Formats: sequence, C-alpha cells, structure tokens
Amino acid sequence: MSAATDMSEQTAAEHVRSLLARAVSLSLTTGGQDYDLIGMHSVGSKGRITLHPQPDSPLAAQVSAAPRGSLAALLEFTDIAPTALRDRVRARVTISGWLAPAGPEEGGDALRLVLARVTLGTAAGTQDVGLDAFALAEPDPLAVEEAAMLTHLADAHEDMVADLIVLAGSRLPHGVVRALPLAVDRHGITLRCEYREGHCDLRLLFPATARDAAEAGEQVRQLLTTPRCSHHRDPSARP
Repeated sequence: MSAATDMSEQTAAEHVRSLLARAVSLSLTTGGQDYDLIGMHSVGSKGRITLHPQPDSPLAAQVSAAPRGSLAALLEFTDIAPTALRDRVRARVTISGWLAPAGPEEGGDALRLVLARVTLGTAAGTQDVGLDAFALAEPDPLAVEEAAMLTHLADAHEDMVADLIVLAGSRLPHGVVRALPLAVDRHGITLRCEYREGHCDLRLLFPATARDAAEAGEQVRQLLTTPRCSHHRDPSARP
C-alpha cells in the first residue's frame, strides 16, 4: 500500500512539512553562489518559506540586482537522525523557486520564496510533491519534539528499545548487534537494527494515533504490553 493511501503513514507532503518544521539550517544555491544558512529561515502557514539575511549580505545584494526583482534559487534541507546510528541521513528535501523581497509585513530585509518544485528523497526513492499537497499538509505533531524523544529513548531506555525489537519476532533476521531509535511520528516508531554488515529498519505502528510527546510515550508502552499490534520491517533495508 502506498504512503499516499495508507492512513497509518505520513504522506510525502506531510513528511516534507515535518522535516521543514524541525530544520534549523539549509543550503542555498542561487546565481552561481552557494550559502549555508543557519537559523536564517522560517516556515509559515501553507509552507511559506521566508529567508532572513542580513541587510548587507551578498544574498540581499543578489536579489536587489536581479532582473525583475526575483532570483532563481535552489534550497536543500537534509534530515539527519539525532541518534548516533549508521547512515544518519534520513531524507533530503529539494525546493526550487524564486526569491523576492517579502514586503514590510515580514521585515524590510526578508526574502520570500515563490515555489516552483518540491522533491523528497528517502531510502525508498525520490518523488515530486505536488505544490497544492505541500501547501495543504500539516507537520506531524511530534516533528519538533522528535529529536529530544529519540535521544532520551536511546540514552535512558536501552532496555525498552531491546524489548521493542523482540516484537519483530521471526520477521527480523538474526544477528542484530545494536538497535537504536531512528524516527518517531504520530503513527509509530522506527528502529534501526544494525548487523556486522549492513542494517535494516523496523517500523512498529502504535495502537492509536499520538497527538503529542506524552501520548507517544504511552503508545510505546502500549506496544510493549500488547505485542499483537501491527508492525513490519521497513523496505529500506541495507545490505
């Protein structure tokens, strides 16, 4: 069943919006110039992206000098797992469009991005995300708190992670040398199971949808006491 029709999984648009909600940095390419921007962007309603460069920055000067007041731009966001596991890059989002002055409501030096294309790349492949779907999607409610949740689980609850692995039963190949939490969203938790060579990801669906971090913690406990809950191995196994 595809992610677009499976209500127990995020859609591609939701995945992108969730990644943007927690991203603190991005790479920008425009007019032959490359920039690494940290803490210099915001994402508003309907996924509207605004950059906030310094008034005297080269980027601001580029936009000011651009024909018709807009500058072709490519933004790249990289989603990195907060836990110290193998192959920490979980997804990449590429967004192209045009940068133009945002107007006084965003601050005199802010730049807004007029979207042209949104692309999501994961271990499962690369796909375009429709602009309407992107605008209408909402970030997962756990997106901003995810990093703290996963690092706490890895640092303080190794026994719980080990117990979660047991739920896979015979579906998981033998020989796991280490398991760490990879991702969590309102629908479930994903663990990375590492072997001496390679790894695979184990997706465990929650018995019920979580609306916040507290409910997600309760759903993890429910998984451990109700092993009949749905779970499956993620297709993104690595040899």
